[in-house]
Amino acid sequence: MTAGQINTLIVDDSAVVRQVLTAMLQRDARINVIGAAADPIFAMERMNQQWPDVVVLDVEMPRMDGITFLKKIMAVRPTPVVLCSSLTEAGAEMAVRGMNAGAVSFVTKPKNGLKNFLEGEASSIAAAVREAASANMRRHGAVTSSLHESARLAPPRDTGTGVAEAMAVTTEHLVAIGTSTGGTQALEVVLTALPRVSPGIVVVQHMPEKFTAAFAQRLNGLSQIEVREAADGDRVMPGLVLIAPGGKHTSLVRHGAQYRVQVKPGPPVNRHCPSVDVLFRSVAKSAGANALGVIMTGMGDDGARGLHEMRQAGARTIGQDERTCVVYGMPKVAADMGAVEREVPLASIAGLIHDYGATR
Repeated sequence: MTAGQINTLIVDDSAVVRQVLTAMLQRDARINVIGAAADPIFAMERMNQQWPDVVVLDVEMPRMDGITFLKKIMAVRPTPVVLCSSLTEAGAEMAVRGMNAGAVSFVTKPKNGLKNFLEGEASSIAAAVREAASANMRRHGAVTSSLHESARLAPPRDTGTGVAEAMAVTTEHLVAIGTSTGGTQALEVVLTALPRVSPGIVVVQHMPEKFTAAFAQRLNGLSQIEVREAADGDRVMPGLVLIAPGGKHTSLVRHGAQYRVQVKPGPPVNRHCPSVDVLFRSVAKSAGANALGVIMTGMGDDGARGLHEMRQAGARTIGQDERTCVVYGMPKVAADMGAVEREVPLASIAGLIHDYGATR
């Protein structure tokens, strides 16, 4: 090991997975695999000898399932965990439970053709480990601790673009939210704090196919507002949150005085599908000053340029502040380029969304 490397422990009951993950992660000079355990019992013995910086954890294992082990890790010593879950409905549900229990990120794996798949996804899995290593775990563990901070947006800006006047012919207003690493918990904080009467919301959370449906279903059961996975042609309506499906881009289109979402497959943008930039740019074009853009915790820069376009088009824009982000990546890039009108703590975002809807 060299200084600055990410000490990584792999926990998976599949010998093939352990072997392939170890070999491919070791090819990244920034990652040092300190061990590979067949189940959580062996893993804890290894961790007591040397605590890892990141754990790559299977969710379905004998003797102790991954979610139970994850909860034990978070209780003893909060550590970045990347879940490894199968591309099935059951696997998606387990992954969502794991993210709620404190996992930072997840990678997917198929039931068949596992070795070739993992080797083909080497770069994205290594990226997930690097992203996890940068997570603010103290913030991640406390993300739901406070929901009562308040804030107000500044008076509307005169952009001089003429877009506000062009869009004023409709009274429909909406909120577009983009987030990534740490976003599942952050979205839960925001959406569960909103009252039933709230503006229509469209969300892009970086997630694979099948996982977004389970995520939306979970949030729907916890929230006063309705939350569901978006389908092509869905209308953006007050009291409804549409979650962009994994594997497809979601954009906003205008139909007369109404806004609807367009859900279509496409190549990754900024390494992601769905992409926050795709959503935000479409909102800038179709809604202009009739929208509020929110960028929250996440690695990379997806959404920053789109949020800048929204602000230039007259939209209100807010970013989650560094103190409350699990990963202050996307909001930082957006703030640095002038896309963020105001930075606020996570606990303030729901209040700002409610205020935005109430003043329209």
